[in-house]
Amino acid sequence: MKSFYLLLAVVGLTGFAKSEKNFFMQEAQLELDARANLGEGALWHPTENRLYWVDIEDKQVHVYNPETKQNRSLSVGQRVGTIVPMQGRGALVGLQRGIYKLDTQTGKTELLVNPLPDTLLRLNDGKCDPAGRFWVGSLALDSRRRGASLYRFDKDGIHTMLDSVSISNGIVWTSDRKTMYYNDTPTQTVQAFDYDNHTGKISNRRIVITIPRSLGAPDGMAIDAEDKLWVALWGGYGVGRYDPLTGQLMQKITVPAPHVTSCAFGGKNLETLYITTARAWVKPEILDQYPLSGALFSLNSGVRGVPANLFTEPVQKPHKP
Repeated sequence: MKSFYLLLAVVGLTGFAKSEKNFFMQEAQLELDARANLGEGALWHPTENRLYWVDIEDKQVHVYNPETKQNRSLSVGQRVGTIVPMQGRGALVGLQRGIYKLDTQTGKTELLVNPLPDTLLRLNDGKCDPAGRFWVGSLALDSRRRGASLYRFDKDGIHTMLDSVSISNGIVWTSDRKTMYYNDTPTQTVQAFDYDNHTGKISNRRIVITIPRSLGAPDGMAIDAEDKLWVALWGGYGVGRYDPLTGQLMQKITVPAPHVTSCAFGGKNLETLYITTARAWVKPEILDQYPLSGALFSLNSGVRGVPANLFTEPVQKPHKP
C-alpha cells in the first residue's frame, strides 16, 4: 500500500501560500482529534444532521455528531474509500472489494457488485449525482499509472464511465445539473464534463483548474451554492476555493496538517466546512510539528454548501464478483 503514495511523492510538504497571491485566507479550527490514519470521504447526511466520514486504512466508517462531539465508529473489515446515504435507511460504501450496502446501525455489510478487475485495485472516492446514481472511482495499490477507472452504479447495473485513471477523487455536480467536476489526483488538475442528468452520460472532457505542485495535489472536493469548488490539497496543508469558470484560486483555508484529504459542508444552513486529514505517510519529523494530523477540522465558511444527494436507485440483488 505504501508504494501507491509514491505517486504523490513529488508533492512538497512546505505549505502552499507562496505560489499564488490575491486570495482570501482563513484558518480551520480543530473539531475532533480523531488521529485517523487516512481520514477521507466527508459527507453531511441531509436528514440525520450528522457528518459521515471514513478512515480508509483503519477500515472504519465514522458518524460524527457536532452538537455532542460524539463520534460513532463502525468497522467494515476492508479498506473503505467512501460512503453515501441511501434514501430511507442505510448507506452504500465503496470498499476494497466492491460496492456494498451498509446498515449504519449494526455495521452489517452486503455485497452488491464488484467492478474491479483485479485484487490490486480498490474503490476510492465517490458521491451520488442529482438523479441518485452512485459514482465511485478506483486506484491501484501497486502504484501503476492509468490502471484505475470511474464507475456509475444505478438500476441498470455497473457502468465504466472513464478508464486510464490513476487516483480517482473529488466528484461534484453544478446546481443546473449540466456540469460534473472530477479529480484524477496525479494530473494536478480539476476536470469538467458536460453531464446529462436524464441519462447519466458525460462528454466534452476538459481541464478547468491546474494546481501547481507547490500547492499540493487535488484530493476530495465539495461544491458550494455559488458553484465554486473547494478542493482538499494532499501535501498542501489546506483547502483551496476555486472558480472553475476562470481557474483562479479565490480563497485558502489553512489546516495544521500536511495531508488534507476531503471536505464537506454541514451544520446549520450548511455553512460549516468540515475537513478530514491523514497521519499516514507523514514523516516523523513533520508529524512532530503537526501532531493534529489525522484530526477532523472545521470552519465557518461564510458561504452555503448544497445538500448531499442520496442514493435513490433500486438496489440490485447482491452477487459475487
